[in-house]
Amino acid sequence: MTSTTAFWLAGRQATGEDTFDVTSPWDGRLVGRVAVPTDAQVEEAVAAAHAVLDDFAATPAHVRAAALDHVSRRLVERTEEIAQLITAENGKPIKWARGEVGRAVSVFRFAAEEARRFNGGEAQRLDTDAGGQGRLALTRRFPKGVVLGIAPFNFPLNLCAHKIAPAIAAGAPIILKPAPATPLSGLIIGELLAETDLPAGSWSILPVANDKMPALVQDERLPVISFTGSEKVGYAIMDSVPRKHCTLELGGNGAAVVLGDYSSDADLDWAATRIATFSNYQGGQSCISVQRVIADASVYDRLLPRIVAAVEAQVTGDPADATTDVGPLVSEDAAKRVESWVQEAVDAGASLLAGGKRDGASYAPTVLTDVPAEVTISCEEVFGPVLTVQKADGEAEAFAAANDSKYGLQAGVFTHDLQVAFRAHRALEVGGVVIGDVPSYRADQMPYGGAKQSGVGREGVKFAMDDYTYERVLVLTGLAL
Repeated sequence: MTSTTAFWLAGRQATGEDTFDVTSPWDGRLVGRVAVPTDAQVEEAVAAAHAVLDDFAATPAHVRAAALDHVSRRLVERTEEIAQLITAENGKPIKWARGEVGRAVSVFRFAAEEARRFNGGEAQRLDTDAGGQGRLALTRRFPKGVVLGIAPFNFPLNLCAHKIAPAIAAGAPIILKPAPATPLSGLIIGELLAETDLPAGSWSILPVANDKMPALVQDERLPVISFTGSEKVGYAIMDSVPRKHCTLELGGNGAAVVLGDYSSDADLDWAATRIATFSNYQGGQSCISVQRVIADASVYDRLLPRIVAAVEAQVTGDPADATTDVGPLVSEDAAKRVESWVQEAVDAGASLLAGGKRDGASYAPTVLTDVPAEVTISCEEVFGPVLTVQKADGEAEAFAAANDSKYGLQAGVFTHDLQVAFRAHRALEVGGVVIGDVPSYRADQMPYGGAKQSGVGREGVKFAMDDYTYERVLVLTGLAL
């Protein structure tokens, strides 16, 4: 008999009146049963977070840092258990799941470090003007209020960490809603936080249904919303609460640009391997996975067969097998959507060079060329293991092709030329440019976010803390400066 996993209400375990089942996208087996909070329990969590706001903001930095350090250490101790849980509920191959736990370890460690140095104050002399003689301005940052964090399914542990850890580091209470498909990994964080001395009410993890979110989004006691997910939902949230502070980490259709100077056999082998790996890792369910390859005409004919071979070499199958590279998508419906988009492109004249087959929730790693600009897969985020490859005549045309998208999250540029690297940084309309590698590279301490329809605001622990707080100036008078 499967036991019910409790949720976390104001720092303590609780169960509601209902439950829902979490099943494996690989084989449909029952992974866990999760308690659902009632409306009254959600209200209790919000009220508790609002009530503790001032006290939590005043909590000594060493207390918050110690709690974050504790979670980081405990994640290390439970790495294999948590990785297996991620694989079970998400379908992510175990090797990628282990990497995700390692990243969450770093996020909590970075947050502990930032908690110790954040809000130290910046002093500014005001006697640079006669009217400011004897005056000093001291600027510090304070929480804007309780944070509502809404996490997606594709990184069910680490993207919960990216909501919770910066909030605690900044002294902002947080209510986290994990994704309905993958709540178990996020609830593990609650187990570890419960072992710390953080104030009751400073955090809750509530696996509420998506249809309960509008009421939480509208609640005036939750002035900060940090959302990671689809463009449609993210902007609907922002449009519904224009006076709230919203950080939106949305979609992308990442481009990898391979320029003419990246032409040796070793260069092209490296580019093809990285492109194949990171168009398919997480089943392509990453907003910075490689979806588009734009290759200079001088290297296109040598690069394309390398990409196809590297994609066909990806090992698909049981995500619990350590040799598996590509597991299932999060659901069969998701795989059917990808299948329909590929078929639309092929019907419109695209050439299918690899993959193109679905088996339940799994979709084979796929390569397309000659894809018409008007088909869905050219315009939208596929969020599946599908790659398109196109030819460009020179740097300017390649960068223009990369920019020909409503999205702008990250781009990768394979080049050895430092001048080209700086031109790419200026020209590409994205939140991050990665030189010599794919757009899928993310270090969890760096600023991460997009341009255009890929969202607003930045994650990365320090940068999320800035989003969760505001500057307040203290002017001291009558000083002998």
